[in-house]
Amino acid sequence: MFLSSYFQDLAAKIIIYAILALSLELLVGTTGLVSLGHAAFFGIAAYVTGLASPETEAGSILILLPLAMLAAGAYALVVGALSLRTKGVYFIMVTLAFAQMAYYVFHDTGIGGGSDGMYITLRPALTLGSTTLIDLDNSRHLYFMALGALVFTFALLALVQRSRFGHALAGIRINEQRMRAAGFQTYWYKLAAFVLAGTLAGLAGFLMGTKNGVVNPEMLSWHESGAVLLMIILGGLGSLRGAVIGAIAFVLLKEFYSSEAIFGEFAARWQLTLGLTMIFFVALLPKGLIGLASLRYGKRVDKSRMSSSIQAGAEK
Repeated sequence: MFLSSYFQDLAAKIIIYAILALSLELLVGTTGLVSLGHAAFFGIAAYVTGLASPETEAGSILILLPLAMLAAGAYALVVGALSLRTKGVYFIMVTLAFAQMAYYVFHDTGIGGGSDGMYITLRPALTLGSTTLIDLDNSRHLYFMALGALVFTFALLALVQRSRFGHALAGIRINEQRMRAAGFQTYWYKLAAFVLAGTLAGLAGFLMGTKNGVVNPEMLSWHESGAVLLMIILGGLGSLRGAVIGAIAFVLLKEFYSSEAIFGEFAARWQLTLGLTMIFFVALLPKGLIGLASLRYGKRVDKSRMSSSIQAGAEK
């Protein structure tokens, strides 16, 4: 309500990346599947939004959003069905290969405007008769829709983690062989998680393409996948709150280091300073930013134990 247009755009970007980070957290933190191709689902959804948008009027959110998420989920089904037959570093490389394949399809062909990308000039809207309920061309409407999508994603994944399905995914992360011995068809559990994660990444892709009004192949690049992976590492693996905190911290650090008003010409080398900062955080906080709370709690427990020991010694 009170932010400038720049800070509104920044807040919307943070929210959308938080949704993307949450979707990857389901794979990495919950299931133990490290993927370097997650941005493919993000970018495909954005491209589908642009390609399916009418040129003469605003497209319907009720059509474009499910279509974008369905396209991302369908590609995730194909990628997951093939890549989940591998493990470890082979799985990482196969997901990267599929993402790069999608990247070059849009980069080297005219499907989505080639390397220049494409524009979404008329952003989607939700109308009821002659009344427009949601107009994503309005930055405030876009912000609150993105915020609602973040709450939905967080609540859904929290419910998944507490369900039998989520417990099975956690068991697969800890010891997949033991889960198979217990009678679980782990391949299908992992595939379901992969498709769900890809579909939620499609939700973020729809919002990002709509917010920017432009889609380009860089949204599918391995750099984008690596950035999202850094977000959940920075926030703390295995925690939904950590994924959100990591997205906030990563985007703000990137904006800070790339600010010419603060760093001048050195702002062009923001990758260097951000990389050094990431190394610093990982070295000092192996559990991520979410681990700060446990460190403070541990210090309070140690202090209370020390005071109890001193008091007991004094009584003796």
